[in-house]
Amino acid sequence: MSGTTKLVSVDIGGTNARFALAEVSDGRVLNLGEATVFHTGDYASFERAYAAFAEKVGALPKAVAVSFAGPVHGAVLKLTNSAWVIRPDDVPGTLGLDQFLILNDFGAVAHAVMQSDIVHLRHICGPDAPLPSEGVVSIVGPGTGLGVAYARASKGSYTVTETEGGHLDFAPLDGQEDRMLASLRAKFRRVSNERIVSGSGFTNIYHALAEMEGQAVPQIDDVALWTSAMDGSDTLAVAALDRFCLCFGGVAGDLALAQGAGAVVLAGGVGLRLADRLGKSGFAERFVAKGRFERMMADMPVRLITHPQPGLYGAAAAFAQKFTA
Repeated sequence: MSGTTKLVSVDIGGTNARFALAEVSDGRVLNLGEATVFHTGDYASFERAYAAFAEKVGALPKAVAVSFAGPVHGAVLKLTNSAWVIRPDDVPGTLGLDQFLILNDFGAVAHAVMQSDIVHLRHICGPDAPLPSEGVVSIVGPGTGLGVAYARASKGSYTVTETEGGHLDFAPLDGQEDRMLASLRAKFRRVSNERIVSGSGFTNIYHALAEMEGQAVPQIDDVALWTSAMDGSDTLAVAALDRFCLCFGGVAGDLALAQGAGAVVLAGGVGLRLADRLGKSGFAERFVAKGRFERMMADMPVRLITHPQPGLYGAAAAFAQKFTA
């Protein structure tokens, strides 16, 4: 398809829904406009928030791409932390659209990775090299949960595959992690990677370390816990964050091995929060600590996507690939 296509790009999370106008052509994003952010709790439905966006910016293109924080299979999609319900088959008729695409939010992040300029892919460890033009890129994103996907680049294009790799079993690598796993197993029975490498996972590590020291488990909210870890005011929180970075490195390396990756890109809100810390932590050592494959892992670039709106950009990129490539 030739020419430029205009669309509305949407990134829907449990708390906020972001809207922006975008332009795409020949399978690529040409331009992404400024994001307009609505609280999902302020609107009864996606369609109502869409109407509010139209009221703000005027007539909208008849093409929409949506990044959705949840599974996108089935006739009825529900957000975990919102009352919004989306029926994908009904949206085009309701909104008068000619083209409509909805995809999982981490799938959108993977598309953003594959179309981002190197300026938005910060080097973390390994060779300071661009993403491979051929082969697999693993994408790992700790946030509320642990998103895992991979993209396969080939002949100037790429494909994205979303996975549930965040729910693989956690593998401890030292005695402290053995004890940490035992503590968490008493609570969860099965301890997945997401129980450790995610926003809630950081809290789980903190509580497990307190129990290991025989301390009463501190009651602290997530924001205060992250603040005290980053500013060093709580030595237990600092220790938990160091352990988080170790586990993050181990999990990212395992996934790269399993997916046959030539590079890894870190994503997610937690990953971005740790951008300045990961390079100074044990992340890199754990990433390469894969026995006979250490040399291969050490030669693998690891980057972090820093695009300010990866969900919006990725939704537009997925639309571009599907409708304009």
